Amino acid sequence: MAETLKIKNKEIVVPGETLAEGMGFLPSRGTYRDEKTIKAQKMGMISIDGKVIKLIPLTGAYVPKVGDKIIAKIIDIMMSGWRVDTRSAYSAVLGLKDATSDYIAKGADLTQYFGLGDYILTQITNVTSQRLIDVTMRGPGLRKLRGGRIITINSHKVPRVIGKEGSMVTMIKQATECNILVGQNGRIWINGEPDKEVLAEETIKKIEEEAHTEGLTDNIKKFLEKKTGKKIAVKGETQ
Repeated sequence: MAETLKIKNKEIVVPGETLAEGMGFLPSRGTYRDEKTIKAQKMGMISIDGKVIKLIPLTGAYVPKVGDKIIAKIIDIMMSGWRVDTRSAYSAVLGLKDATSDYIAKGADLTQYFGLGDYILTQITNVTSQRLIDVTMRGPGLRKLRGGRIITINSHKVPRVIGKEGSMVTMIKQATECNILVGQNGRIWINGEPDKEVLAEETIKKIEEEAHTEGLTDNIKKFLEKKTGKKIAVKGETQ
Protein backbone atom coordinates (compact mmCIF):
# COMPACT_ATOMS: atom_id res chain seq x y z
CA MET A 1 0.00 0.00 0.00
CA ALA A 2 1.41 3.40 -0.98
CA GLU A 3 1.86 6.03 1.70
CA THR A 4 -0.97 8.49 1.15
CA LEU A 5 -2.41 11.36 3.18
CA LYS A 6 -6.19 11.47 2.91
CA ILE A 7 -6.59 14.80 4.67
CA LYS A 8 -4.99 18.25 4.83
CA ASN A 9 -3.50 20.07 7.79
CA LYS A 10 -6.19 21.79 9.93
CA GLU A 11 -8.97 19.89 8.18
CA ILE A 12 -11.99 18.92 10.29
CA VAL A 13 -12.58 15.15 10.50
CA VAL A 14 -15.17 12.85 12.08
CA PRO A 15 -14.73 9.67 14.18
CA GLY A 16 -13.49 6.69 12.17
CA GLU A 17 -12.45 8.78 9.16
CA THR A 18 -9.29 7.53 7.42
CA LEU A 19 -6.50 10.07 7.73
CA ALA A 20 -3.60 8.27 6.05
CA GLU A 21 -2.70 4.98 4.40
CA GLY A 22 0.62 3.18 4.70
CA MET A 23 3.12 2.59 7.50
CA GLY A 24 5.12 5.76 6.90
CA PHE A 25 2.82 7.94 9.02
CA LEU A 26 2.64 7.83 12.82
CA PRO A 27 -0.59 8.17 14.85
CA SER A 28 -0.50 10.55 17.80
CA ARG A 29 -3.07 12.01 20.21
CA GLY A 30 -6.65 11.51 19.06
CA THR A 31 -5.78 9.08 16.26
CA TYR A 32 -5.17 5.33 16.04
CA ARG A 33 -3.76 2.74 13.67
CA ASP A 34 -6.12 0.22 12.06
CA GLU A 35 -3.88 -2.27 10.24
CA LYS A 36 -2.20 -0.08 7.60
CA THR A 37 -4.40 3.00 7.99
CA ILE A 38 -4.59 5.80 10.55
CA LYS A 39 -8.05 6.88 11.66
CA ALA A 40 -9.62 9.59 13.82
CA GLN A 41 -10.86 8.67 17.30
CA LYS A 42 -13.23 11.64 17.55
CA MET A 43 -14.33 14.78 15.81
CA GLY A 44 -11.60 17.37 15.63
CA MET A 45 -9.04 19.35 13.68
CA ILE A 46 -6.03 17.57 12.18
CA SER A 47 -2.49 18.74 12.91
CA ILE A 48 0.28 17.27 10.74
CA ASP A 49 3.90 17.58 11.89
CA GLY A 50 6.15 15.81 9.41
CA LYS A 51 4.97 12.21 9.49
CA VAL A 52 3.10 12.56 12.79
CA ILE A 53 -0.67 13.01 12.68
CA LYS A 54 -2.58 14.21 15.73
CA LEU A 55 -6.10 15.39 16.34
CA ILE A 56 -7.20 18.45 18.32
CA PRO A 57 -10.73 17.81 19.69
CA LEU A 58 -13.34 20.45 18.95
CA THR A 59 -15.94 19.09 21.36
CA GLY A 60 -16.04 17.34 24.71
CA ALA A 61 -15.83 18.19 28.40
CA TYR A 62 -12.70 19.35 30.19
CA VAL A 63 -10.63 16.47 31.62
CA PRO A 64 -8.58 17.57 34.68
CA LYS A 65 -4.82 16.93 34.52
CA VAL A 66 -2.07 17.42 37.10
CA GLY A 67 -0.31 20.72 36.52
CA ASP A 68 -3.26 22.45 34.85
CA LYS A 69 -3.97 25.98 36.02
CA ILE A 70 -7.73 26.39 36.09
CA ILE A 71 -10.29 28.98 37.15
CA ALA A 72 -12.46 27.26 39.74
CA LYS A 73 -15.52 28.35 41.70
CA ILE A 74 -16.00 27.83 45.44
CA ILE A 75 -19.14 25.72 45.87
CA ASP A 76 -18.87 24.43 49.45
CA ILE A 77 -17.05 25.26 52.67
CA MET A 78 -16.03 22.30 54.85
CA MET A 79 -14.17 21.89 58.15
CA SER A 80 -11.05 20.85 56.23
CA GLY A 81 -11.19 23.38 53.41
CA TRP A 82 -13.23 24.20 50.34
CA ARG A 83 -14.86 22.23 47.54
CA VAL A 84 -14.51 23.85 44.12
CA ASP A 85 -16.21 23.41 40.78
CA THR A 86 -13.60 22.60 38.12
CA ARG A 87 -16.01 22.82 35.16
CA SER A 88 -15.66 19.10 34.64
CA ALA A 89 -17.59 16.05 35.79
CA TYR A 90 -15.62 16.14 39.05
CA SER A 91 -15.21 18.76 41.76
CA ALA A 92 -11.94 19.30 43.60
CA VAL A 93 -10.84 19.93 47.19
CA LEU A 94 -8.72 22.86 48.32
CA GLY A 95 -7.30 21.90 51.70
CA LEU A 96 -6.33 24.39 54.39
CA LYS A 97 -2.59 23.79 53.96
CA ASP A 98 -2.84 24.36 50.22
CA ALA A 99 -5.00 27.47 50.55
CA THR A 100 -2.63 29.75 52.44
CA SER A 101 0.61 29.89 54.40
CA ASP A 102 -1.35 31.36 57.33
CA TYR A 103 -2.03 29.25 60.40
CA ILE A 104 -5.77 28.60 60.47
CA ALA A 105 -7.14 27.69 63.89
CA LYS A 106 -9.71 24.91 64.20
CA GLY A 107 -13.20 26.30 63.79
CA ALA A 108 -12.00 29.55 62.17
CA ASP A 109 -14.28 31.40 59.78
CA LEU A 110 -12.98 30.18 56.42
CA THR A 111 -15.01 32.75 54.48
CA GLN A 112 -12.35 35.33 55.38
CA TYR A 113 -10.23 33.55 52.80
CA PHE A 114 -12.71 32.23 50.24
CA GLY A 115 -16.50 32.50 50.26
CA LEU A 116 -19.20 30.71 48.32
CA GLY A 117 -19.26 31.86 44.72
CA ASP A 118 -15.70 33.20 44.72
CA TYR A 119 -13.57 32.40 41.68
CA ILE A 120 -9.93 31.43 42.11
CA LEU A 121 -6.99 30.78 39.81
CA THR A 122 -5.69 27.50 41.17
CA GLN A 123 -3.50 24.59 40.09
CA ILE A 124 -4.30 20.87 40.05
CA THR A 125 -1.82 18.87 42.14
CA ASN A 126 -3.40 15.42 42.14
CA VAL A 127 -5.95 13.40 40.18
CA THR A 128 -6.59 9.86 41.42
CA SER A 129 -7.92 6.91 39.43
CA GLN A 130 -11.26 7.55 41.15
CA ARG A 131 -11.16 11.15 39.86
CA LEU A 132 -10.58 12.68 43.27
CA ILE A 133 -8.90 16.01 42.59
CA ASP A 134 -6.72 18.22 44.80
CA VAL A 135 -5.82 21.82 44.01
CA THR A 136 -3.48 24.38 45.53
CA MET A 137 -3.24 28.16 45.83
CA ARG A 138 0.45 28.05 46.76
CA GLY A 139 2.20 28.94 43.53
CA PRO A 140 3.17 31.94 41.39
CA GLY A 141 0.15 33.97 40.31
CA LEU A 142 -2.43 31.75 42.00
CA ARG A 143 -5.02 33.91 43.74
CA LYS A 144 -8.64 34.89 44.32
CA LEU A 145 -10.04 36.79 41.36
CA ARG A 146 -11.60 40.11 42.28
CA GLY A 147 -13.76 42.22 39.98
CA GLY A 148 -13.92 41.77 36.24
CA ARG A 149 -16.00 39.12 34.51
CA ILE A 150 -15.80 35.37 33.98
CA ILE A 151 -16.61 33.89 30.58
CA THR A 152 -16.52 30.28 29.44
CA ILE A 153 -15.42 28.64 26.20
CA ASN A 154 -14.88 25.09 24.99
CA SER A 155 -11.77 23.95 26.87
CA HIS A 156 -10.41 22.36 23.69
CA LYS A 157 -10.21 25.85 22.14
CA VAL A 158 -8.01 27.21 24.96
CA PRO A 159 -4.72 26.66 23.04
CA ARG A 160 -6.03 28.82 20.20
CA VAL A 161 -7.01 31.62 22.60
CA ILE A 162 -3.56 31.51 24.20
CA GLY A 163 -1.74 31.22 20.88
CA LYS A 164 1.82 30.15 20.17
CA GLU A 165 3.99 31.23 23.11
CA GLY A 166 1.06 33.34 24.34
CA SER A 167 0.91 35.44 21.17
CA MET A 168 -2.89 35.53 20.81
CA VAL A 169 -3.82 36.42 24.38
CA THR A 170 -0.98 38.97 24.49
CA MET A 171 -2.45 40.65 21.42
CA ILE A 172 -5.90 40.80 23.03
CA LYS A 173 -4.44 42.28 26.22
CA GLN A 174 -2.57 44.92 24.23
CA ALA A 175 -5.64 45.88 22.20
CA THR A 176 -8.12 45.99 25.09
CA GLU A 177 -5.80 47.03 27.96
CA CYS A 178 -7.47 44.30 30.06
CA ASN A 179 -5.95 41.83 32.46
CA ILE A 180 -6.82 38.36 31.14
CA LEU A 181 -6.27 34.96 32.74
CA VAL A 182 -7.06 31.83 30.75
CA GLY A 183 -7.82 28.63 32.68
CA GLN A 184 -7.16 25.27 31.02
CA ASN A 185 -10.74 24.35 31.92
CA GLY A 186 -12.14 26.98 29.54
CA ARG A 187 -12.97 29.64 32.13
CA ILE A 188 -11.46 33.03 31.37
CA TRP A 189 -11.20 36.07 33.66
CA ILE A 190 -11.26 39.52 32.06
CA ASN A 191 -10.69 42.69 34.09
CA GLY A 192 -10.61 46.20 32.65
CA GLU A 193 -12.82 49.09 31.64
CA PRO A 194 -16.37 47.82 30.97
CA ASP A 195 -16.31 48.56 27.24
CA LYS A 196 -12.86 47.01 26.92
CA GLU A 197 -14.06 43.89 28.75
CA VAL A 198 -16.88 43.60 26.21
CA LEU A 199 -14.41 43.82 23.33
CA ALA A 200 -12.11 41.23 24.91
CA GLU A 201 -15.04 38.85 25.39
CA GLU A 202 -16.22 39.41 21.81
CA THR A 203 -12.72 38.70 20.51
CA ILE A 204 -12.33 35.51 22.54
CA LYS A 205 -15.73 34.22 21.39
CA LYS A 206 -14.71 34.95 17.81
CA ILE A 207 -11.54 32.89 18.29
CA GLU A 208 -13.62 30.06 19.74
CA GLU A 209 -15.94 30.07 16.74
CA GLU A 210 -13.15 30.32 14.17
CA ALA A 211 -10.53 28.15 15.92
CA HIS A 212 -10.41 25.68 13.02
CA THR A 213 -9.76 28.28 10.31
CA GLU A 214 -6.53 29.19 8.53
CA GLY A 215 -4.92 32.57 9.22
CA LEU A 216 -6.70 33.00 12.54
CA THR A 217 -4.07 35.24 14.13
CA ASP A 218 -4.05 37.62 11.18
CA ASN A 219 -7.86 37.69 11.07
CA ILE A 220 -8.07 38.52 14.79
CA LYS A 221 -5.40 41.20 14.40
CA LYS A 222 -7.43 42.88 11.63
CA PHE A 223 -10.60 42.55 13.72
CA LEU A 224 -8.99 44.27 16.71
CA GLU A 225 -7.42 46.99 14.59
CA LYS A 226 -10.81 47.76 13.08
CA LYS A 227 -12.50 47.79 16.49
CA THR A 228 -9.86 49.91 18.24
CA GLY A 229 -8.57 52.05 15.39
CA LYS A 230 -4.98 51.41 16.39
CA LYS A 231 -2.09 49.33 15.11
CA ILE A 232 -1.82 45.97 16.87
CA ALA A 233 1.48 44.12 17.18
CA VAL A 234 1.71 40.33 17.21
CA LYS A 235 4.23 38.74 19.55
CA GLY A 236 7.20 37.50 17.55
CA GLU A 237 6.26 39.55 14.50
CA THR A 238 9.03 41.69 13.05
CA GLN A 239 8.20 45.38 13.11
